Amino acid sequence: MARTVAIGIQDFADLIEKKYFYVDKTSFIKEWWENGDSVTLITRPRRFGKTLNMSMVEQFFSLDYANRGYLFEGLSVWEEKKYRELQGTYPVISLSFARVKEVNYTDARAKICEIIRNLFIKYSFLRDSEVLTDADRIYFDRILAENISNSDATSSLYLLSNYLYRYYGKKVIILLDEYDTPMQESYVDGYWKELAAFTRSLFNSAFKTNPWLERAIMTGITSVSKESIFLDLNNLEVVTTTSDKYATSFGFTEREVFEALEECGLSGEQEQVKRWYDGFIFGEHRDIYNPWSILNFLNTGKIAAYWAPEDYHLQVAGSRQMSASSHLARCFRENTSSNSLVGKLIREGDRSIKEGFEILLRGEAVWTPIDEQIVYNQLDNNDSAIWSLLLASGYLKVLSYEREEQFENGEEPRYELTLTNYEAERMFSNMVRGWFQPAKADYNDFIKAMLVDDKKAMNAYMNRVALNIFSYFDTGNRPSGEEPERFYHGFVLGLIVDLQSRYVITSNRESGFGRYDVVIEPKNPKEDDAIILEFKVHDPEDEATLEDTVRAALQQIEEKKYAVQLVARGIPREHIRSYGFAFQGKEVLIG
Repeated sequence: MARTVAIGIQDFADLIEKKYFYVDKTSFIKEWWENGDSVTLITRPRRFGKTLNMSMVEQFFSLDYANRGYLFEGLSVWEEKKYRELQGTYPVISLSFARVKEVNYTDARAKICEIIRNLFIKYSFLRDSEVLTDADRIYFDRILAENISNSDATSSLYLLSNYLYRYYGKKVIILLDEYDTPMQESYVDGYWKELAAFTRSLFNSAFKTNPWLERAIMTGITSVSKESIFLDLNNLEVVTTTSDKYATSFGFTEREVFEALEECGLSGEQEQVKRWYDGFIFGEHRDIYNPWSILNFLNTGKIAAYWAPEDYHLQVAGSRQMSASSHLARCFRENTSSNSLVGKLIREGDRSIKEGFEILLRGEAVWTPIDEQIVYNQLDNNDSAIWSLLLASGYLKVLSYEREEQFENGEEPRYELTLTNYEAERMFSNMVRGWFQPAKADYNDFIKAMLVDDKKAMNAYMNRVALNIFSYFDTGNRPSGEEPERFYHGFVLGLIVDLQSRYVITSNRESGFGRYDVVIEPKNPKEDDAIILEFKVHDPEDEATLEDTVRAALQQIEEKKYAVQLVARGIPREHIRSYGFAFQGKEVLIG
């Protein structure tokens, strides 16, 4: 009989005691312990089992679970005697920053202090024990007070480790889940420097200068640059999505997924499940599946976008004054906002970002340097950092990479990145459609008119689209003359999403002696025409009217021989249509 698939349970004991569906990941305990690293930072995409694994580690090592070894009976870690003897033998300090999502430094610091205070309440029996001195008790009381000083707060984990060591006679294990949530929030809301200074001091005392620390694990989505908050932590082992360590400990392997499908009577869905939810690559380990989507599919039996839900196109992202990458940082916190914020990144990013996504949506790969050590204050001016964030978040995967020893003179190796799976592709396709939601009917009617060569209708509908959509592509911090270019790139992505079943869409590619803006090439030339679109902004110095701008665009198509590649591929000239788009503000003329 199939086990019940419970959704959203992050407490290991709850899953085991209620006999809910669980994929055995206890081998992580053995692998981590035998690696012997002092402090381990593990990054994985959201909803990849990080919190559940931290709960599992706590309940394996913690003295609070000394009499509950039965939780691990029948699991892989229980096979060896030395691990059965290790269970329940360490004091464990376990905390999570998942709830630290404040909009200013004062409230964020207060929330972290509240988490620290709750730890001291949990271990309040220490206060009156014989191992603490009067000075220790005074400090204990200051932590329990409402207002905690910076020096007391940043020393708290260090001193709590000391108290537990003196009480139990054993060094402590510290587990910090979602360490980077407040980092992302502080970057988005403009208090990064203050929070970085606070957490740098907290982490330094807890993980670097702590003689009572046995081991520690931190988990998060991003690996924040050592120069930012881990400046002095030379004992930190960073494990990212490109690392081989713990590659199968987070997410489900293909064998685990297929066994689960069989248990739930869904073996016939293997092909679709693989297409939608497979594709994650950690280190050299391929075919890692998204556990959140798999669990939801096992629960409902329906293929759908669970990890990347499809309702975000109804969401309107926040202030246009916020940078695209600032919005992207929010995507690591929430579900629906995650996707609309990634949309912000692409919509407001520079040309190379948008052109990269044109390539990705065509099912191809982009090559770019990445830096998994995220430096938040560089995000607005660093394309590789944006690609790195998308990789860390799980939207992209690494197919291959250039090795550093191939390069000299400080050149950066590049990574071959592609969309992770069909679920991610669907997310981005619906995201692009969402950009045109305010003018959905007019946009759809424009596409239909273009395909049947109805220029009058094309002009009417495109002007309505531009009126409603131009401001959506405006970041608020660039010259107003750039709107047509930003709109153009979004328009190209829209064409790719809506027409890719019948056409191959390319933009900004060399053709003949010039460049064309968009070529819409039919996959079946016998049924559909090829279409060339030339976008041109009205220049009053060279063109008296918009009609002159249209003629200039069409003349450029002819003079630069934009159609040469289409003819070379066997498409007759009489089946190639050309349109010039003239832009003046939000007014568009098509000829």
